[in-house]
Amino acid sequence: MAKIKKTDWNVAFKPLIAKYGNKHHPLHYKNIYQLLVMVVLSAQSTDNLINDMAPALFKKYKSMDALSKAKKEELLPFINKVRGALKKADWLMRIAQQVKKDKNIPLTMEGLVELPGLGRKSANVIMREAHVKAEGVIVDLHVLRVASRLGIAKGDDAKDIEKQIMAEVDEKNWGEVGMAMSFLGREICRPTDPKHGECVMNEVCDYFKKLHKVKKTK
Repeated sequence: MAKIKKTDWNVAFKPLIAKYGNKHHPLHYKNIYQLLVMVVLSAQSTDNLINDMAPALFKKYKSMDALSKAKKEELLPFINKVRGALKKADWLMRIAQQVKKDKNIPLTMEGLVELPGLGRKSANVIMREAHVKAEGVIVDLHVLRVASRLGIAKGDDAKDIEKQIMAEVDEKNWGEVGMAMSFLGREICRPTDPKHGECVMNEVCDYFKKLHKVKKTK
């Protein structure tokens, strides 16, 4: 029985990182303060919606200091289109009152996940965009799908998927590999009708191999 060759994911991801590495996150932020606020708001909402709302929001609240003085009834009209606006308003106000100044925004996993409304995915996004050393891998809905299709990880729990990817990929690539998979999921590896012919990962993709094998046997 032939031994199945194990994929070297550091090699396999080179074309993907070459394509998407250092590409700006889809949220249209101008500084880390804006990014943090937009990341909090983006949970269960689209990036396009957050981008549309952002100019008016940041015209009113230009900094963490300004946001720390906000009253909920004044803040809500700027964010009321997002899902869970009341809860997110509370989170943002608590973050601002805790951090107080833009310069005090933490840029470590430990510091970020202690803030209301921020989990590992959000922290990984902020750290990636701030160009600090990665302490994990971004795992959003796109990465959950792509990682499973590629075969680098299995399951539907983001923390488990992140651990599996981290175990297979060198730490130096953590900061880019998650975002690269996210871009692949947005543009190519769609939930339906993925564009296999345009995918730089199809040679190592379990999903593509299975489809290709099925077509050959028909």
